[in-house]
Amino acid sequence: MTCDHGDSVAVVIAAYDAAAFIGRAIRSALAERETTEVIVVDDASSDGTLQAAFESDDGTGRLIVLRQPVNLGPGAARNRGMSAAASAWIAILDADDYLLPGRLAALLRHAGHADLVADDPLMELNGDPGGRRERVLGVDSPLRLTFSAFVHGNVSRGGRAHREWGYLQPLIRRTFIREHGLAHQEHLRLGEDYELYARALAHGARFTVIPAAGYVCVRRDGSLSVRHAIADLVNLRDCDAVLAAFPGLTADDRQALRHHEISIECRIRWRMFHNAAAGGRLIAAAACFVGPWPVPWHMLSLSLWRTLRACGFTQDGASRRRG
Repeated sequence: MTCDHGDSVAVVIAAYDAAAFIGRAIRSALAERETTEVIVVDDASSDGTLQAAFESDDGTGRLIVLRQPVNLGPGAARNRGMSAAASAWIAILDADDYLLPGRLAALLRHAGHADLVADDPLMELNGDPGGRRERVLGVDSPLRLTFSAFVHGNVSRGGRAHREWGYLQPLIRRTFIREHGLAHQEHLRLGEDYELYARALAHGARFTVIPAAGYVCVRRDGSLSVRHAIADLVNLRDCDAVLAAFPGLTADDRQALRHHEISIECRIRWRMFHNAAAGGRLIAAAACFVGPWPVPWHMLSLSLWRTLRACGFTQDGASRRRG
């Protein structure tokens, strides 16, 4: 089957133990006129995700549900869904997120001269549909995203948690994916989207970002995107070295990758520091602050920022403590 006309979209949803919310994601994708396929890949869930997906079918024949034999992670699930797509554009939708009406049409209006086009996501805390939604990035007008800007935009900074450009979920032109052999790195269980989009930009992708158009990113305490293993962070850090070897990158591009690599290294050191301190291994904890410059400075800055935040101080120094 092929439905490769210019405004056709395949929405790929990788799902693991998502029975509580997969239905909303599917229904929101099927409600879009431009959606010609919704491809759900159940990553060997242990709950009722598969059944919930089937029950969300609207009878139009656009829903395809696949199941992984074993849990292989989000990258592998998305790759299987992308390989099954036959539409002109591929959109990634996280299983706990959803689309507001008109989102795909808004993106396609800016897709004529782009290989990837995304909108500023709307953050919804703890899945409260009636609650306040906040723009993640604050994009006010369409912009063309460069490699260095994208990588710099994924560096976590104190006071702007969960504001990274990696939250973007673009439409991706399927012919661009095929031409450059793009796929998620399946060993990554953190930052797999960041790596894919950075590699696309390194291949010369034209990446347009527009103001918020209706991708709702649901933030839940304790979700997999909140808690990461040290090994996941190490794999993400190491992918920057691979990207840095990509031909054609500028000095600014490689500097951005180095900045991102250091930021991930600091997160690794911070996690190691807490593990060592909790275990009473004080020498090992102190050793986490030793490393090539500027890792020690970043670690000290992070320690100071975390301490101020724990005491209830905002960035402007105003205390929010009560009593």
